[in-house]
Amino acid sequence: MLCTTCRSNTATTPEGLCDACVRAAAAAGPPPGPPVPPAAGRPAGLRSPVGLARAVVVLLGVVAAVDVFALWTGTVLRDVMGDVVTGDHGTDIDQRADRADALYIAGGVAQVAALVVTCVVFLVWFHRVRVNAEVFEPHIHRKSRGWAIGGWFVPIVNLWYPRRIAVDIWDASGDRSVALDRTLTLDASASRPPHPVVNAWWTLWVSNLLVSRWATRAYQDADDAEETKSTVTQLMFSDALDIAAAVAAIVFVLRLTRMQDAKARSGPPPRPVTEPFPAP
Repeated sequence: MLCTTCRSNTATTPEGLCDACVRAAAAAGPPPGPPVPPAAGRPAGLRSPVGLARAVVVLLGVVAAVDVFALWTGTVLRDVMGDVVTGDHGTDIDQRADRADALYIAGGVAQVAALVVTCVVFLVWFHRVRVNAEVFEPHIHRKSRGWAIGGWFVPIVNLWYPRRIAVDIWDASGDRSVALDRTLTLDASASRPPHPVVNAWWTLWVSNLLVSRWATRAYQDADDAEETKSTVTQLMFSDALDIAAAVAAIVFVLRLTRMQDAKARSGPPPRPVTEPFPAP
């Protein structure tokens, strides 16, 4: 039987190879194994969130300022609708209504633009502090890093996943958690202290989200001046909630950023020195 590899020499092994092919295979060494897949995700590393936090705070201030402008435009539109309800008609009231409506729409567009830009920068900051928190304490987090962004966009779960991640970040960045050398650990199921800053921010954010959607739908379905006036009042209440949520978010961002910055600057805690037992 001929060699199954070279097809010229007589096979001398049970595998069907000749002596020459056996020697060539031995000299070449074992065949290369399958490629090693890359590690899943990048290792966590500390990066300063201070610059991003400043940008987020400025943008949240812009959001609050635009909301104040929207409150004013809502007041103007309510006054005009009130005059229409009381029976004021004519060219003058029509012109006032058109101006008030255009002004109110402009305020809404400004709100959307400010919110979109702020959300983008906030998510970048939020992901960064989540990665930093994993360096401080890798065992406390109940959700992976990807949920720091994805959790905001998945329906239903976006009502509580971001808060849960924020609580984990807060606890990992506080004094109770491990420092940079990871000499201590906190279990994910360990008892947690209260989180008034996180809870206040999240309660206002979710409340505003629900009220805004309900009021916007009612405004779009309004058929007459009286209904428009009523729904504008509801939207103004939503704007006031948004201002409160922006202020609470500023407090949350500043507090958490300062905690992480202070913890990173402090370095690992000194290891306890064990005194030798005295000689008997």
